[in-house]
Amino acid sequence: MIETDTTPTPLRLEPPGPGSWLLDAVHAPRPYSRFGTEIHPGALAEGFAVMGRRYGLLLDVLDWRMVQGFAYFAPRPVLDEAELPRRFAAAAEAVARRVWREDVERWERWAKPASVRAHLALQRVDPAPLSTDGLLAHLQRAREHQRAMIVQHHVFNGAALIPVGDFLAHAAEWTGLPPARVLALVRGAAPESAGSSHELDRLVAALAADGRARAALASDEEPGALLARLRAWPGGVGHAATAYLDLVGYRLVDSLDIGDRYALEVPEVIVGRLRVAVAGGRPVGGPSQEEVAGVRDLVPPSCRDEFDDLLAEARLTYRVRDERGNFGEVWAGGITRRVVLAAGERLVRAGVLDEPTQLAEAGYEEMRDLISGRGGPTADELAARARFRATHRAADLPPFLGDPPPPPPPLDRVPAAAARMMRALDASIAALFMPSDAESEARVVRGTGASPGVAVGVARVLSGPAELGRLRTGDILVTGSTTESFNIALPLVGAIVTDAGGILSHAAIVSREYGIPGVVGTRDATVLIPDGARVRVDGAAGEVEVLS
Repeated sequence: MIETDTTPTPLRLEPPGPGSWLLDAVHAPRPYSRFGTEIHPGALAEGFAVMGRRYGLLLDVLDWRMVQGFAYFAPRPVLDEAELPRRFAAAAEAVARRVWREDVERWERWAKPASVRAHLALQRVDPAPLSTDGLLAHLQRAREHQRAMIVQHHVFNGAALIPVGDFLAHAAEWTGLPPARVLALVRGAAPESAGSSHELDRLVAALAADGRARAALASDEEPGALLARLRAWPGGVGHAATAYLDLVGYRLVDSLDIGDRYALEVPEVIVGRLRVAVAGGRPVGGPSQEEVAGVRDLVPPSCRDEFDDLLAEARLTYRVRDERGNFGEVWAGGITRRVVLAAGERLVRAGVLDEPTQLAEAGYEEMRDLISGRGGPTADELAARARFRATHRAADLPPFLGDPPPPPPPLDRVPAAAARMMRALDASIAALFMPSDAESEARVVRGTGASPGVAVGVARVLSGPAELGRLRTGDILVTGSTTESFNIALPLVGAIVTDAGGILSHAAIVSREYGIPGVVGTRDATVLIPDGARVRVDGAAGEVEVLS
């Protein structure tokens, strides 16, 4: 391993354009690689624009730009007067037809299965023995596939965000309850958020029926070797292990960027996940009838039927939130990284690079130049980029660049359906990105309580997926933020604490799905909580106390 200097280099942050730009520390808690800064913004805008037209949103696009590898975004309203009537009509149609239901069916019947087939087809190609031309062609296919998956992710934003935001906006207004209490009622509707799958269930059943395989899983064998042995195990265990690892092995584990690791690069996390599953660790399931009634009873009687309907729609669509990532761009990004690392290994053997992972710091054309022998950045230049990404974090950045954020435009003169769509989207975006404004103290860190309960344990302050192997069952995860790619590691933790995000952020969702305490949007937990300290997390109060 090449030693790296951990001294941060100065940042020069300039607005990427006119207006106000808001920091996205939820999806980019660390700087993106050069490849990531190239591929994500345009694909995101393309998918968002398709979704906006379908749902009649008054936003033309979500302008998501990279500044020194960090993400800032600016909502761009529809300015074309001729377009507005079309948007109003689309919004009315979306409400009348409940187009999110159509999108859920389209996701389940077509988009998800097609995505999985495409992932597995690319995954079956071993990049190591390919010729140079073959490797370049495979890299191009992986990149094009990844871009298509990013577009698809945002095409399905409407189904993932609108019904949940619609329920949240109405229920919060009717009841006056904290949004976290309201969102607790959709718990259990997103099994993928809890790391569940048919493949995992089959593997757990096969291990339960094979004592020798169970003993191997419980042994202290090196995790990578253990997973290889389970793949080769005769009978049901081998088939089930292969299917499960084919499903999750190349998913990025805590990132949307190929500069970070996929699951098979941290096999100890997969092994830990399997041990928890075999031991019977399960998500807590949906809310009780009493829990639902406790919220519903606060709704005005004349609105209770509408409350029931909105809750049903939110629960129907809730799983799309994480599935569109894990079965889409998260998996596709890992496949691209696999190709890049195979090329990096060749360049190490040729004396061009010091480590295979250095190639993941290059842009796409830079990769092609290096693989083809046409030049490109040096190993030292790529190492400097890696140091930059390792020593900077979004928590240290200003929350906006450029002009101060303006208030949201009034919706009182907008047709009812269009206003409803916008309020639903605004509620979801606020719940996704809005951190707490509570002030922390030296030994008490405050944020938004996302999932109730109390847990005491050892704090593991992780700066990124390279450190996931440090997690032990019951640890308190303290990190910048988590993405849907993190699901495989979540069964190991006793509570989640993040710097960024609101009650609809991924960390908040999975803490509710697992029934563990969650405190999000603290802004400074990774600074104030020492790694290895013993802490007490109170998910209801939104507090983390450093005990020792």
